[in-house]
Parts: sequence; structure tokens; C-alpha cells
Amino acid sequence: PSAQIQHGGLLSALLRAPWDCSGHSQALPAGPGGPSAGPGVRLLSSAAAEAETRRRIEESSAEYEFVERLIPPTQVPVPPPHDGPTPSGWCPPPATPPDLPYMIRRSRMHNVPVYRDTTHGNRLITIVRKIEGDIWALEREVRQHLKEVTGTELPTQVNEVSRTLKVKGHFDKELKEWLLKKGF
Repeated sequence: PSAQIQHGGLLSALLRAPWDCSGHSQALPAGPGGPSAGPGVRLLSSAAAEAETRRRIEESSAEYEFVERLIPPTQVPVPPPHDGPTPSGWCPPPATPPDLPYMIRRSRMHNVPVYRDTTHGNRLITIVRKIEGDIWALEREVRQHLKEVTGTELPTQVNEVSRTLKVKGHFDKELKEWLLKKGF
């Protein structure tokens, strides 16, 4: 094999040498200055094997505070107190809920849970979610309010299981303003 190395056959000598599963040559040919390896090939020696066995995983709780900053919070923080609407238009909930037979809880982002939806391409629906208590009393008051706003009786749908109220048409702005005036 040394004759091959002297004549530029290092690559062919390396390819013929036996290899272990880690990709390291087990027996490398010796060159004029001792064992040699090409670029990207690591020699296995007793010092390298000892270094491999000395590597251990160490847990450090002192450095966990730096990792903790990267983990997103699990809850939305409570908003700071405000006197009125913020520049974005968000209004804080009152300190005490209104004395009504029903309650509408805020969403997890502290918004009034009134949404607009379009189904089947052109069917416009407004959805009020997170209703607790007498959902039928809320439905009657919503019908009455929207009759005053639009001048017509709008069809509604109450789902007691999912605690939602659906109204035909997009009236999310009107219902949000009305619910905020009521104290939700």
C-alpha cells in the first residue's frame, strides 16, 4: 500500500481500507510521515476514543432563564386599566357585569365575541358566541334591536348546545356597539 501512496494512489488506498459504521477508517495506510488521511477523514486513535467517552450531557438550571424567555406565554395577559376606548377602538369590560338574565363572556383576547361569516358563497351571517344564561331572552332583545335598526324582522337561530346566536345578515358592528352599551 505504501507504493500506492507514493504514486498518488491515496484515494484508492483509502477506498480499499475497511470502514466501520461511523464512516471512519479502521486501518489507514502509513505514508512517509506516519499515518495519513485525506481531507474530511478523521483518524481513530486512543486519544480520540477517550474524548468521545468523556463527552456527557450536562443539565444546567442556572441557564434555563434564557430559554424561558423564548417560550411563548400560555395565557393572554390581563389588559391594563383604561378609562374609555383605546386608539384601536377596543373598550375594556366594566368592573361588574350587567344585571341581566344572560351573560356574554369576552373572548380570550378580551374582545366582544360577535363575528361575521359568509357560507355557501353568498349567505351572510352574524354570530354571537359565549352566551351564558337565558339565551332566549338575548335572542328576543337582539331581534327587537335589529328591527329598530333595519326596520324589518330578521331571522335568527339559537343553538343552546354551542351557546351561539346566529342572525341573517352582517350586523356585527351594530351588535358589538349595542352589547358594549349594555355593559358587556
